[in-house]
Amino acid sequence: MRQKKAKMISVLSVTALFAGVLAGCGGAAEKEETAGGSTPQGEGKTVTISLLTDNTQDAVNQAKGVIEAFEAKYPNIQVEHETRPGGGEGDNLVKTRLATGDMTDVFWYNAGSLMQALNPEQNLVDLTNEPFMKNVVDSFKPTVMFKDKLYAGPLGSTMGGGWLYNKKVYSQLGLSVPKTWAELMANNEKIKAAGITPVIGSFKDDWTTQIVVLADYYNVQAQTPKFADDYTANKAKFADTPAALRSFEKLEEIGKKGYFNKDFLATTYDAGLKMIAEGKGAHYPMLTFAIPAIEQNYPDQIGDIGFFAQPGDSPDVNGLTVWVSNGAYIYKKSEHIEEAKKFVEFTSSIEGIEALTKMSKPSGPLLVKEAKLPDNVPQVVKDMMPYFDTNKTAPALEFVSPIKGPSLAQITTEVGAGFKPAKEGAQLYDKDVEKQAKQLGLQGW
Repeated sequence: MRQKKAKMISVLSVTALFAGVLAGCGGAAEKEETAGGSTPQGEGKTVTISLLTDNTQDAVNQAKGVIEAFEAKYPNIQVEHETRPGGGEGDNLVKTRLATGDMTDVFWYNAGSLMQALNPEQNLVDLTNEPFMKNVVDSFKPTVMFKDKLYAGPLGSTMGGGWLYNKKVYSQLGLSVPKTWAELMANNEKIKAAGITPVIGSFKDDWTTQIVVLADYYNVQAQTPKFADDYTANKAKFADTPAALRSFEKLEEIGKKGYFNKDFLATTYDAGLKMIAEGKGAHYPMLTFAIPAIEQNYPDQIGDIGFFAQPGDSPDVNGLTVWVSNGAYIYKKSEHIEEAKKFVEFTSSIEGIEALTKMSKPSGPLLVKEAKLPDNVPQVVKDMMPYFDTNKTAPALEFVSPIKGPSLAQITTEVGAGFKPAKEGAQLYDKDVEKQAKQLGLQGW
């Protein structure tokens, strides 16, 4: 079986995206097909479909594993893999390719609010009545639903948003896992005094700057249970809701107290993973999807990494904000929809999950019925399970509200770097979501 070579898409700016978008790599491209469009599988003719994923090491590994297993099962369907940047740059690229008719047959992308901003009815294939959707756990389905229709299959496991920490540093300094924000800040002060970076900032990849704000949603919901509904209806704002504003204040506090590494503005996500693995930084606010990359790149250090949920201000309220996996979507104008459906069906099966987890161990509970976590998942994944076992979890805001402003990463970068105070950042974000809310036609906007 021939090996696919991931094609890296280089995008310099949003302006460049609109000026000249990725010519010649869309879903309509045919490498080995006969003229006349899709060829039924089984007639001896090879059809090539295209897949777009983000360019993180974990996503690339997952794609490699799934493609190899899929092509072994369906030798007449080949998959050509392309990658895109993460964060806002990648979001703009996906929207641009959809708008210009240059999207791949299948693409892996966020569930929740970002999916709803893709105009699903116009751009995505409805998968509601596909038999394989019966294999998908019910908790995933609302996150890829638009007007009662389902548009994606899951890609593996859930993940938690919180804090990775280096257990060797904690042991060396006699620290305990914090249950309150004040305890976490006290730990940071001791870590700083010991000459170790308390909190790793990887602002070069601006999507990482959002984690402190987004991972705080369990605490927001615990204090204001109706926030998501009121926020969606334009009856509540981040800047005017103390519990929500607190999320921005926490990020501001880390920066003000000098807890980030000195070069946080130039540090990348990959460099952040290296720092936490090697103990050069004690904490890294991050989603647990980072775990497989740490395990692959730093296998001797994975046992030194632990995880805890972002603390609130009361020890009685301590729980985990949860993200579901990305979804596997099919472009509505694809010329190979039936073959694309086979690929998404495969990723939504036990067989597909095994191919995924073989290349990239799960970062939390799985989203396909009867799929089981491998016995050899690292302890850092197991650190999440008590939150699930005691029902102390809440979905991230983007999964219970369709609104997520496109400029959050830029705003949190400015707040974390001290360029803007928390209150102003929250106000800017409240303005940022207005355009999306109006585009979605939500009542109250």
